[in-house]
Amino acid sequence: MNFSRAYHPQWTAAEKIVFRFLFLYFALYILLQFLSQPAEPLVRLAGHLILGIEKELHFFATGSGDSTYAYVLLFVNFLLTLLSALIWTLVDRKRTSYNTLFYWFLVVLRLFLAMMLLSYGFAKVYKTQFPEPSLIRLLQPLGSFSPMGLAWTYMGFSEAYNMYTGMLEVLGGLLLIWRRTTTLGALLVVGVMSHVVAMNFTYDIPVKLFSMHLLAMALVLAATDWKRLYRVFFSNQSTAHIVEYNPVKNRIYEKIKRGLKLTALFLFIGISVWQGYSGEREYGDKRAKPPLYGIWEVETMHINDSLVAPLLTNEQRWRYLVIDYKDRCSVMYMDDEVKWLNLEIDTSQSKLSIYEYDYEQYNNFSFSKEADRLTIEGTLGRDTLKIKMKAKDLNEMRLPNRGFHWINEYPFNR
Repeated sequence: MNFSRAYHPQWTAAEKIVFRFLFLYFALYILLQFLSQPAEPLVRLAGHLILGIEKELHFFATGSGDSTYAYVLLFVNFLLTLLSALIWTLVDRKRTSYNTLFYWFLVVLRLFLAMMLLSYGFAKVYKTQFPEPSLIRLLQPLGSFSPMGLAWTYMGFSEAYNMYTGMLEVLGGLLLIWRRTTTLGALLVVGVMSHVVAMNFTYDIPVKLFSMHLLAMALVLAATDWKRLYRVFFSNQSTAHIVEYNPVKNRIYEKIKRGLKLTALFLFIGISVWQGYSGEREYGDKRAKPPLYGIWEVETMHINDSLVAPLLTNEQRWRYLVIDYKDRCSVMYMDDEVKWLNLEIDTSQSKLSIYEYDYEQYNNFSFSKEADRLTIEGTLGRDTLKIKMKAKDLNEMRLPNRGFHWINEYPFNR
């Protein structure tokens, strides 16, 4: 196979077949990323009639890219590719090459891959994808973590590691924007995305399908320079530069293209920086801490005037009230179960609104705070609660306070 970015007047039959398949597959895949919901009738038809899936297939955002719907959509993508490639081969057998279409195919792959790498990269640089471990996460036993929860905690712990991985993704995306640096960018992205794919598989993160496709796109781009790479890395031979094929040779066009590319790049980076900067301060690590922020350990709890004993078997008694975000709080019960509740704090009236999502209650608690003690009294649902709590000293927690040490006389692996 000779999928080089240079011009070739005569393609072999095998090269043309492989190109048609790759072009149609990735073109459809990118298109269906934006048309997942309109493709619902096709997904249902393929799922029910061909794959025999009985449950209803509807598109809805769950945060998972590896849902049943996503797999059936990928199956539809594959079927349409095979059918279209067959028709294309039958009606276009006499064409000798696809140099121009191959050029634009690579342009689309480069720009789509660059956009994804820049988006994910800035989400790590500004640490909005992997925020620091929440206070409730610090209370939960390690054995209760899901593999994905463990990965998010591991990534979110280190701002420096986020910056490092994010800058690699940003650099890879930037290198893909220019043709001259495509090979370097593709090789960098192959390394970066190999790590992402491995992490998604080994930590059960539901972005496996999407990350594998980004890796495949980077491999396709790198493969367009495979001969020169083989000479350098495996044959220990010198290699000459290639004159890349350009279907439009016009100075005005080149100037317009360069201007549009730079304008789009500056806009995209500007928007990404603004979103990352504001997001990090609105809901990320640099957000303003709410009043009563902290982990409040329950000392005594009365439900309907009855003192509730702090027994591990008691599913009603609170163990901790955790206030970490301005609009929600979490309660950890004695059996380590966690419930998230809506929260509003009115410091002027010493009132709290704590309620479940389907049972709204406003100013249903009054609170008093003295030093490291907090008392709340009010109703939650149909129960009357009176709870006295003590603030847990966050400086005693090892994970967020251990810090970095140049010198370690012994491994501190606890």
